[in-house]
Amino acid sequence: MLIAMTTEPEQQNGAGEPDAFGRLWTPHRMAYIKGENKPTGPEPADGCPFCAIPAMSDEDGLILRRMDHAYAVLNLYPYNSGHLMAVPYRHVADYTDLTPEETTDVAALTKQAMTALRAASGAHGFNLGMNQGSVAGAGIAAHLHQHVVPRWGGDTNFMPVIGQTRVLPQLLADTRKVIADAWPED
Repeated sequence: MLIAMTTEPEQQNGAGEPDAFGRLWTPHRMAYIKGENKPTGPEPADGCPFCAIPAMSDEDGLILRRMDHAYAVLNLYPYNSGHLMAVPYRHVADYTDLTPEETTDVAALTKQAMTALRAASGAHGFNLGMNQGSVAGAGIAAHLHQHVVPRWGGDTNFMPVIGQTRVLPQLLADTRKVIADAWPED
């Protein structure tokens, strides 16, 4: 991941005129903007990353915990450090279509994630949720996933609000290790 920041004002803006803005370049975000790693259709064979991740090692897949019917994984495009998801193994889009066992595992992973994130990072609070369908904001609508986003007092500053950029202080592999080490035993 390459992040380049200019602290000196750019010599010119797009029109060739000098301006007073510094620039934070985050070219790795282009993969998200272009929809890389998003399924091309509704079936698991259409490139669903949530169907592919369980076949990877925990470290390569950024998996924090596996249960019988669901797993917890870090988000590749996090809102905050430690942003993770509880995901059923089965390729299912709607919460009402989960089996009781899948519902139990997703709920248990969500509770365990909160415990681990508090221990690993001192999270002050959480945003928990599922976006059901593309119109509701689901990036991967075909495979249900519950977001667990740790929050801290003052964590929203000018960068995401004005600069539309997230500043994450830790690499995903390092975040995965810290949270996995803090994950509670069953």
